[in-house]
Amino acid sequence: MSTMQAVIYEQYGPPEVLKMSQVAKPTPKPNEVLIKIYATTVTVGDWHLRKADPFLARFFTGLFKPKNPILGHELAGVIEAVGANVTKYNIGDAVFASTKLDSGTYAEYMCLPEEGAMALKPNNLSFEEAATIPVGGLTALHLLRQAGIKAGQKVLVYGASGSVGSFAVQLAKYFGTNVTAVCSTTNVELVKSLGADAVIDYKQTEVTQSNEQFDLIFDAVGYLPLAQCKKILKPNGAYASVSWGLILTLNMLGSKIFRGPKVVIGMSKEGTADMVFLKGLAEAGKLKGIIDRRYTLAQLPEAHHYVESGRKKGGVVIQIA
Repeated sequence: MSTMQAVIYEQYGPPEVLKMSQVAKPTPKPNEVLIKIYATTVTVGDWHLRKADPFLARFFTGLFKPKNPILGHELAGVIEAVGANVTKYNIGDAVFASTKLDSGTYAEYMCLPEEGAMALKPNNLSFEEAATIPVGGLTALHLLRQAGIKAGQKVLVYGASGSVGSFAVQLAKYFGTNVTAVCSTTNVELVKSLGADAVIDYKQTEVTQSNEQFDLIFDAVGYLPLAQCKKILKPNGAYASVSWGLILTLNMLGSKIFRGPKVVIGMSKEGTADMVFLKGLAEAGKLKGIIDRRYTLAQLPEAHHYVESGRKKGGVVIQIA
């Protein structure tokens, strides 16, 4: 049996539980492709899973220890082998992909289904740049669509310099809206470069006290609760958030029954079609991934420390091949 290098975690805890190891190299099933991973990232979701934060996550990932010891949820790489029933891809194709609810990109290789959230890599992006797009891009696209984004709307993106937020700004502009972005002082110029029409430095201005009202408020970091948005959200507007929880879930269900703002949470359920859409935007110069820092596979604990600090902007890339 051939092996590969991977970073695994066999218990929940701090970044130091991440250890380099030799594991079995996967073999593609008939509907899968084997990808040699060139680059992956550390997402906010990765460190939450590493810590089992919140605790209820253990009921899905393993009560006492992780069911899947390899983290990582997005990648860019080259197809090395294809299953017997694969027709859309060939050996040697460069691709980028999201693993969605699965994980496993902290490794030299991974198998993914042909019909999964995968597409050919944008030809104008490096592997590292492409690897920053799938999770944040799919999440932002899904929430904006579910919120009913329309041209001419006024959109507020809170947490605009992060992975999801940076894509939310760019996609909202693509859909023809007027975007006000909220970020910290150090990221104002970055967010302006993404196309935001106005930028609010939350360290200088309390956005919830603004006299302006928005058609759509997108909380890309989970720090702007719906309850604080009543003054700045139009009565028939929409509120989208990357957060989960009982209160937000009840708000979402209630918004389907009663009058008032529409509430949207959740993850993208789409796959190939949305990845192809993001690929097209990237190749047209309308979507770009932001690389904050680069680390090697062996430096994953250090990368996790940085992402968990909450200071990252865009994506934190892990170089593998």
